[in-house]
Amino acid sequence: MKEIAKTYNPKEFEDRIYAFWMEKGYFTPKIDPEKQPFTIVIPPPNITGQLHMGHALDNTLQDILIRWKRMQGYAALWIPGSDHASIATEIKVLDTIREETGLTKKEIGREEFLKRAWAWKDKYENRILSQLKKLGSSCDWTRTRFTMDEVCSRAVREVFVSLYEKGLIYRGDRIINWCPDCNTALSDAEVEHKEQKGHLWYIKYPIKGEDGYVVIATTRPETMLGDVAVAVNPDDERYKDVVGKTLILPLVGREIPVITDSYVDPSFGTGAVKVTPAHDPNDFEMGTRHNLPFINIMNENAIINENGGKYKGLDRYEAREKIVEDLKNLGLLLKVEDHVHNVGHCYRCDTVVEPLLSKQWFVKMEPLAKPALEVVKEGKIKFVPERFEKIYINWLENIKDWCISRQLWWGHRIPAWYCDDCGHITVSRKDPEKCEACGSIHIHQDEDVLDTWFSSALWPFSTMGWPEETEDLRYFYPTDVLVTGYDIIFFWVARMIFMSLEFMKEVPFKHVLIHGLVRDAQGRKMSKSLGNGIDPLEVIEKYGADTLRFTLVIGNAPGNDMRFSQDKVELSRNFANKLWNASRYVLLNLTDNDTNLYTEGLTIADKWILTRYNNIVKEVTENLEKFELGIAATKLYDFVWSEFCDWYIELSKPVLYSDNLEAKKVAKSVLRYVLDNTLRLLHPFMPFITEEIWQNLPHEGESIMIAEWPKYKEELDFTEEAKNAEIIMEAIRTIRNLRAEANVSPSKKAKVIVTVENENYVKMFEVGTNYIMKLAGASEVVIETDKSKIPHKALSGAIEGGLVVLPLEDLIDLEEEIKRLNEERQKVISEIERAQGLLNNENFVKKAPEKVVSAEREKLEKYTTMLKNIEERLKLLKS
Repeated sequence: MKEIAKTYNPKEFEDRIYAFWMEKGYFTPKIDPEKQPFTIVIPPPNITGQLHMGHALDNTLQDILIRWKRMQGYAALWIPGSDHASIATEIKVLDTIREETGLTKKEIGREEFLKRAWAWKDKYENRILSQLKKLGSSCDWTRTRFTMDEVCSRAVREVFVSLYEKGLIYRGDRIINWCPDCNTALSDAEVEHKEQKGHLWYIKYPIKGEDGYVVIATTRPETMLGDVAVAVNPDDERYKDVVGKTLILPLVGREIPVITDSYVDPSFGTGAVKVTPAHDPNDFEMGTRHNLPFINIMNENAIINENGGKYKGLDRYEAREKIVEDLKNLGLLLKVEDHVHNVGHCYRCDTVVEPLLSKQWFVKMEPLAKPALEVVKEGKIKFVPERFEKIYINWLENIKDWCISRQLWWGHRIPAWYCDDCGHITVSRKDPEKCEACGSIHIHQDEDVLDTWFSSALWPFSTMGWPEETEDLRYFYPTDVLVTGYDIIFFWVARMIFMSLEFMKEVPFKHVLIHGLVRDAQGRKMSKSLGNGIDPLEVIEKYGADTLRFTLVIGNAPGNDMRFSQDKVELSRNFANKLWNASRYVLLNLTDNDTNLYTEGLTIADKWILTRYNNIVKEVTENLEKFELGIAATKLYDFVWSEFCDWYIELSKPVLYSDNLEAKKVAKSVLRYVLDNTLRLLHPFMPFITEEIWQNLPHEGESIMIAEWPKYKEELDFTEEAKNAEIIMEAIRTIRNLRAEANVSPSKKAKVIVTVENENYVKMFEVGTNYIMKLAGASEVVIETDKSKIPHKALSGAIEGGLVVLPLEDLIDLEEEIKRLNEERQKVISEIERAQGLLNNENFVKKAPEKVVSAEREKLEKYTTMLKNIEERLKLLKS
């Protein structure tokens, strides 16, 4: 028989095994009408860095599901790929250009920038995909996609043009979220709102031709330069006399009307609000309703423009300070209050976002959102856990049109061409040579690119070759499960759903498995600023991929954040060691390549382990079906560690070390069978170690990853015998505990008496006598139905059906034990007297720190309990 190495060292086999899987093509499923497909598309990692713990968790969960389904006989496809990550990548590339050349974006030019961006993509995409392989990801690398490759680009172009032709994409002036640092528009989903301390400035707006004024309250006084009205609620009696009058805008001198609008909240500030349609989304809507002018007072870098008068050239915050100072000097600043409010920040660079009137491209969301809501409400797509449906539904029910244009160079360039002669916009699937309206050849393409999430939204079908009707699309679409974090439900999940419904007329996946964040041992989010990030590749290098994977999944509940700690890593590594050593023991005892399970002549221990294994098959499979991967891993851990290793291997030794060849053959077959199938159950979680061990076991087939997933078998359910075996094990545990309590050396053999209630238990313990002898250090086992025959001086413990009794004279020297206990009793009494003396001292109780007093009370309680136990034991020994 083969023999595995004495110590578990994953470095010796993980790379070799992955190369073997790749060579055999196991990750590449064939289109087979006889098989049911099972598909997962990877959430494509950004090409901006390397694998982090979030990626490691996300991809471990996906790999568990795909390996499990592959073993169940499905044509299991896991499509890998990467995302161009428009803003994030452009920032990284520009930083590199600045460091290497000192040139700005404009100085280097679009062509050279894109050349460098593609070089960046090649470098970092290869890096992150190779890191996914180190994790053991069984993706079909022959189908790898990139969001800007030829296939995905064709899909993006088709979707844009199709939506434009349907009137669902339009170009118009709207208030958008603008990042002055990234210099691009952001969608609502890309803005992170943070609670921030600020102020409310109360400003007097004089009424034209009168001595009075209207007071407005604002959090952004700098935008008053673009005010075109003041609005009050039509039901607000306080302002009925000023509605329709004209105000003089302070510092600017512009005449502006007082209007009414039901949007205004009378309880906020003074109930009168400034209306700045070019710099606030709600004011934009009011401006549109009342046909007000739009005055943009800021450039794209948040510097005040020529519409800002004397404040031109100032940064927005510099302008704020100067404006507040000037208002104060003019007596127009009534008061300033502290105010806490939510402020939008760019999700990439954390700059405060500026609402800005801009001409951008938008997707009309209402027609797309409605069917996307229905499929979730009707249960055609299920979120796991279900509570995350609320986030999805809430976002879609309150969705605004999606701004999809970005003022960047890296990304899918918008397929729209502007005619320099007639101004017509040509949107085309192919690059046009002339204006479709007037025929002029003087046309130029839009400079902007599409939001990253536009191409990501098409991922479930663009990866399979759409808009071509490919064989992959016909067979593997829709996918089955999407595994992703809760932080991108609206960024990505919702958009994939509405795009798939629009273009595939079918849901993109049936389940959305949500996982949480990986936090550090203290529960903090991993970040560069805290310096608490852990590199998954370093964990793999030190402990192996299986240890990392098991650490990430065990105890992990869907939707919940998890804590990653060194203790958990050690636990997983120790588990791998335990499995390795147990497998080595089994291999050393197998003498041939026999793969049969012999059920004639099974011992009670054999029947117990087969029953427990059979139940574990059912429990692991059921939990995987419910996406409770953490519970499945925990059940496997407990079964392997406690039941197979700590119990069954020990219970099998009396037979394996006997001269009964037939019994040994049966025991070996059970060991091999249970180990083989347990390795299969563990394989999705720990693919490398299970393959290495399985290849050394007698087996049929090329690889464990294409071996059949175990099934529950009624013929291996020995419920009654298994229960009897557990009673025998309970007796062994009780005897061990009693011996430990009496400080008996493990090497000392002692008589054990088992008193039982009826004949059924007599037969059971007769069967179990040999196990008690070997595993509980018994010199003999006497089964007794008459309780009056129990020795007076004995230790006893209750078990189902009776008692286990250990006569004391067989265990210890009574005189020596009494002497030792008396000495221990005196020490404990001394401690009790000391503690009581302190606690009875009023000065100590009043003046000593509370911690010290509490500690003394705990000691008194502990020593009092110890004294009681010692005296009870002395009473027993002297009686």
